[in-house]
Amino acid sequence: MCISTGEAAFSGTILYCGRQHHRAHGLVHVLGYQNTAVNLAGGPNAMLLHLPTRQLTPRHFLSAGRADDILHRMVAAVEQGAATDDGMAWMSAEPQPVQVFDHDVYTVLLADDPTAVPAALWQVPPHRRPDLDPDLLRFYADHFPDHTIAVCCFDNADAQRAKPLLMWYAPLDPDRLTVPALDSHTGKAPDLDATVPVDHWVLFSTDQAPSGWGAPVVYPGDMRHRLRAFLPTAVVGRHYRHGQTLPNGDFTISHRDLLAGDLDRIERLRPTRR
Repeated sequence: MCISTGEAAFSGTILYCGRQHHRAHGLVHVLGYQNTAVNLAGGPNAMLLHLPTRQLTPRHFLSAGRADDILHRMVAAVEQGAATDDGMAWMSAEPQPVQVFDHDVYTVLLADDPTAVPAALWQVPPHRRPDLDPDLLRFYADHFPDHTIAVCCFDNADAQRAKPLLMWYAPLDPDRLTVPALDSHTGKAPDLDATVPVDHWVLFSTDQAPSGWGAPVVYPGDMRHRLRAFLPTAVVGRHYRHGQTLPNGDFTISHRDLLAGDLDRIERLRPTRR
């Protein structure tokens, strides 16, 4: 469950979005993303994530370090009481042009304008350099003009060693938590009218929740303070099981509904052409 630049199979996806007041950065959202990837492209591949922020740089990416089970710990915290959903509501919905850097097993390209990405691909090592369909990049430019696009390039050996992707950012809408979940594993633009299979957890948190809200998360005792400052004390979540299908789209919930713990208010968000 994501968009890839070549054929791939993704399973066991964990998506997390938290709303947090950080001492140094103010009100931010923190995104977590992890899955098991099987690269079927026969060469380099990449995952594409659209992030609801206009400001994303390499410094916004957090290293998991030795705590590479962070998202699995969140799942463990909510697994006993989380509901399984059978349906989903709908909702319509002078810097460098492309920043290129290495993070964990990925070479990441960040772009406000996705159509600028091909000109920067020469900076990606050949063993990770994917073929990009221009129509896929045009899809992002047309449907997510206010977002930052992250192209996370990997090769066959990298796919099995990836730690969770963690990043923080100033969100476009602080009071709506959204995780990218559009689905297309063929290298082509996603079919927005399609029904797609799911196999993932969707997790949310807020540091404004009242006492007793959510399930407390237990972290490793030796976790670095810089990372811990971005992570929640408690989370809520819902499991969308293997074999289930949903309309193609992202997941989103309002902060008000999250505070109320009303996970039935999680909606499936389909982008519209701008």
